[in-house]
Amino acid sequence: MMRPMMRLDKYLADMGEGTRQEVKKQIRRGSVTVNGETVRSPERKVCEGDLVCLEGREVSYEKTEYFMLNKPAGVVSATEDRRDRTVLDLIADRKRKDLFPVGRLDKDTEGLLLITNDGELSHRLLSPRRHVDKTYYVEVKGCATEVTKRAFLEGVNIGTAEEPLVTMPADLEILEAGQDLSRVRLTIREGKFHQVKRMFQAQDMEVLYLKRESMGPLRLDESLAPGEYRPLAEEEIKRLKEE
Repeated sequence: MMRPMMRLDKYLADMGEGTRQEVKKQIRRGSVTVNGETVRSPERKVCEGDLVCLEGREVSYEKTEYFMLNKPAGVVSATEDRRDRTVLDLIADRKRKDLFPVGRLDKDTEGLLLITNDGELSHRLLSPRRHVDKTYYVEVKGCATEVTKRAFLEGVNIGTAEEPLVTMPADLEILEAGQDLSRVRLTIREGKFHQVKRMFQAQDMEVLYLKRESMGPLRLDESLAPGEYRPLAEEEIKRLKEE
């Protein structure tokens, strides 16, 4: 829901119709109508419920947007990048221009990524004090055992002997263990740099495939192929805000 009154140029710029200067030019050209009336003043105030059209196309206002993305490998978790496609490049029908990924997944990591412009929610989900669960499906080179489970539960040093960095207790579920390949599910409650990969590396195992399945109460919609996304349902947003 938008605020009761907002400048017309800000309204259009917020909805990604151009920069403030660009939309001002469009307004002054007579390309914008409010409730069927041509408006040429960028300072014109609009209210919730007003019908705003640009060149005959309705531009509805969204204060906040929430998207669930199944991030594919090869795409970076950033708002912009000079070399690679970003996760925002995949959200084709977004209205807001100020969306960002909540946290990050490595370029070669797949899975659940929340895209929004809700800074308060992002802060709560990423705050180190809240210890929000994040669950990953992992394929590793090496044999995961009960010893591995116990080590993760106790916390492993992903730093060095001189500068140790011990992780919080993490839950490891062994789905399949082989001498050369193991499939596991790992739940961590923090988000240190390359944490999952470093945890297995500390146990002399190499991560071959990594996919995030959940973050707090939000679970990846398995009907979404890598690169696909959908808006969050109201119930999903509610549960996230209660996290």
